Amino acid sequence: MVVTQENVSVNGSRRLSSREIAEALRERIRGGDLKAGDRLPTQAELAEEFGVERGTVRQALRALQEDGLLTNVSKGSPPRIAEPEPARGGLPQPTMVALGPRLTEAFSAPRVKIDVVCHTSETLMLALGDPLRLIHEGRIRPESIDVRVLMPSRDIALAFPVLVEKEDDDPVHRRWLQMRNAQAQVLQNNLRGVRKVHPRIDVRVAFRALPFTPPMKLYLLNGEEALLGYYILTRREEEYESRALEMYDALGSQSLLFSHLKRTGDRDGVFVEESQKWFDALWETITTDMTLS
Repeated sequence: MVVTQENVSVNGSRRLSSREIAEALRERIRGGDLKAGDRLPTQAELAEEFGVERGTVRQALRALQEDGLLTNVSKGSPPRIAEPEPARGGLPQPTMVALGPRLTEAFSAPRVKIDVVCHTSETLMLALGDPLRLIHEGRIRPESIDVRVLMPSRDIALAFPVLVEKEDDDPVHRRWLQMRNAQAQVLQNNLRGVRKVHPRIDVRVAFRALPFTPPMKLYLLNGEEALLGYYILTRREEEYESRALEMYDALGSQSLLFSHLKRTGDRDGVFVEESQKWFDALWETITTDMTLS
């Protein structure tokens, strides 16, 4: 069974944030557990399920409404899952929408190689749900899976997320580090779980720490496609350790992903090749081993 961040946070000591609840509900919608026209549970039921206050649930529902995933978000009745918008051929889509299908296609190859630069691995962790499920169902069976992830080091002063009003003891950095580590551990366990259940599949997953804050996220799929999205900073408030934190942050799941497919001799092909060179150079030079604790 694929473990999600929802399981880890609800059963652990740390409460889920509104963003994490929104991501968990997005995953249910994307995975088909919640279909267009279905009603969500009430805010009280969701608050009990996730172990949070109703205000946190309301923030998550508003975020989903802004993404066009919910309708009828009001205090009077539970919202419904919105009908999907018609596909807009060739236009970039939010990470949470675009990444899942591209990963599923990449995992259909005999030898899977995924390289990622990101701020946390939350979106990658959730988007891997479908391809890992298909492997466990026997519908796809790659020979090998090699996943490498670059994320900011715990020891640097992050450019974001940061408090609007700085403090000596930075709770925003603690929050980010907890998220980075917890999500990476779940990602690592899910991938290693494939090897335990299917020992013939060679699975490798590795993390290294960047000495800087990446301003964008990058997914390199089998050396054939590069998906690039920019982190767009915004000022927002989030509850953490029983206080409201005003911070400058970016919601990576909402970053639009621009796809570049490798075609010999054209700009997209060069972009994919240069992006792979950039990633490999970082991996082999200035990055360091990452401790997930």
